[in-house]
Amino acid sequence: MQGYLLKKQQIDQMPGQDKSHYLNPEAQRNNKSLGDLTGLSGLGFHIIRVAPGKWSTETHVHYYEDECAYVLEGTGQVRIGEQLYAIEAGDFIGYRANGLPHNMQNTGNQDLVCIVVGQRLPHEVADYPVLKKRLYKNVSRDWELVDLEQIDYPPRGKVSDQEKS
Repeated sequence: MQGYLLKKQQIDQMPGQDKSHYLNPEAQRNNKSLGDLTGLSGLGFHIIRVAPGKWSTETHVHYYEDECAYVLEGTGQVRIGEQLYAIEAGDFIGYRANGLPHNMQNTGNQDLVCIVVGQRLPHEVADYPVLKKRLYKNVSRDWELVDLEQIDYPPRGKVSDQEKS
């Protein structure tokens, strides 16, 4: 079933892709994007490996996309809003759309290995509150990163009945 099935042996032998977050040099991980390899376009499914002391990403919040993680190996902590929570193998973290800012760090002495799943909508807005930045992602366009202080909020036109409720 080429294109639909990845066998455990194939996954284990994949080197993955080393990634650094463009806004946080301490956010480094090895990423196996299994969803991409099987042609998924509306859902990202990844196995990530984060070295001790490193972060998975920059603290962020998605306005429209849900995201979740399941810890396979290792220990760490997640920041959800202003709270820090210890995590270990078997823990599940659900980051709902328009929820609280979040991030994950490996606080252990071995790699933190997780399954990370997230929606891939055609349009998304995400904030990086620590850095005071906002990211706009729109299909078929370059991403746009702006300073929150530089955003103007012009008056809206007529508000629809659906938006009123």
